[in-house]
Amino acid sequence: MQIDIVGLIVTWLIMSLSFFIISKLPLGVEIDSLNKVLVSAAVFGILNALIKPVLLVLGFPFVVLTLGLFIVIINAIVFGLAAWFVTGFRLRWGIWSALLGSIALSIINSILFKVFPS
Repeated sequence: MQIDIVGLIVTWLIMSLSFFIISKLPLGVEIDSLNKVLVSAAVFGILNALIKPVLLVLGFPFVVLTLGLFIVIINAIVFGLAAWFVTGFRLRWGIWSALLGSIALSIINSILFKVFPS
């Protein structure tokens, strides 16, 4: 199994750019510095890889019942966990900031990955 290190680094940098943009929008997401942006993107990526699949399996009935809208809540939970783990990454309005931030992250990531394919 070969790991594409360059692709991983490009993905991390695009995610970091997304977090930086989100921190500048009036969504209640505050990140102190560029270093915290880089760490936040890495922590979010790790949590997304490790915890999101578990939440998807546990929440599968809710995902089916809501026709997939529950995935937005799962993304907000992962976003909030990343903020909880990284000092200097704050959600001013709690779950609402996590929800708005995760939606904005999805949109901004979609745009950036179209512009900069990894």
